[in-house]
Amino acid sequence: MQVSDFAGEAPAVLFVDDEPTSRKWFAREFGDEFRVQVAGGADEALNILRERSQEFGVLVTDYRMPERDGMKLLRAVQREYRHVIRLLATAYAEKDVAIAAVNQGKVLRILEKPLDGEATREALREALQLYRTQALERVVNEGRVAALREALGFLAHELNTPLATVRGYVASVAARHLPAEEGREPGVARFSEDHPGELVTALERAERRALYCQSLVSTFVQSARDAYPDATPQSISASSLVEALLDEFPFEENERGIVTMDVRHDFRLPGRRDLLYLVLCTLTKNALIALRGREDRHLRLEVDCDSTAPAGKRCWIRVRDNGPGIPPEVLAKLTREPVTTRGATGGSGMGLMFCQRVMQTINGSIDVSSTLGEGAAVTLFFQPHTPN
Repeated sequence: MQVSDFAGEAPAVLFVDDEPTSRKWFAREFGDEFRVQVAGGADEALNILRERSQEFGVLVTDYRMPERDGMKLLRAVQREYRHVIRLLATAYAEKDVAIAAVNQGKVLRILEKPLDGEATREALREALQLYRTQALERVVNEGRVAALREALGFLAHELNTPLATVRGYVASVAARHLPAEEGREPGVARFSEDHPGELVTALERAERRALYCQSLVSTFVQSARDAYPDATPQSISASSLVEALLDEFPFEENERGIVTMDVRHDFRLPGRRDLLYLVLCTLTKNALIALRGREDRHLRLEVDCDSTAPAGKRCWIRVRDNGPGIPPEVLAKLTREPVTTRGATGGSGMGLMFCQRVMQTINGSIDVSSTLGEGAAVTLFFQPHTPN
């Protein structure tokens, strides 16, 4: 990624011409507004770009030059330094030259020599503005790609555990299969059980985890469809996201009964449903793990929106439990670095970091509070979605 303009220094213009007087005139004429670097030929220009390509946003090259002509230079820059906006200056305005410049060199403008000062200045401004626009688009796209890569990695991590559980249940059922006995009715399979209903329970648990995996995948498929041009952006309410979690999350035996939903004031969510759903699943899973083995355990999912609260803190989803709480030294680091209290059981500490990054991408925030022995609360703060 070329970052010269974002680091506080404007991108430079590289002017290429084999005539010394032309180079001096260009640097003097436009040096008051632009950073100008000159080169006496194609080879010199390419050497400059090899060493400092990140400094340049615009290339202006003469057409008729010894060694390599301007068209060959334009093609090389188009191939190797695509971020540089290209302009061709020529006194030879033959039709084939213009067509080649556009088709092969992808030039923004063809400038006729001798160069007109004002027209050239406007062309340079236009070229630098296009460079800035494209550079910003690259930053945004690279951020999207990085976020998607991270999301897919975390999705794979989230799918791995329930899929492994499904495999375990299926293997357990298969291991209980008894060989067919001679004379027994065909089409009837026999299985052994340690207690009645054991295998049916295993299959039901496997099915629930498979459905959970399917729900995660389907949300990402929908997001991929929404990414196409002209797709209608989808927005869901905070309460419907929580309801989807309660319907699809693979709760253990008695876990669903300890989870309650409290919607005081609903609101529309910004951002992608798949990422927010994954965030909520992550927080719910962490809370349920913290509650395991405790008596009188409770997990509450709260939705509220308060117009009198400070900006950025008005709408939220909160996951609150009455578990053991989080030690202060861990709490201080939770959203800043990967720390975990479950390292012995496979915890990596990346879950909350992922949640934090997702919330940042939609201009939201995350807050974690806890009192040892009394539980913890993780609050997702949103900027409410406003339809166009």
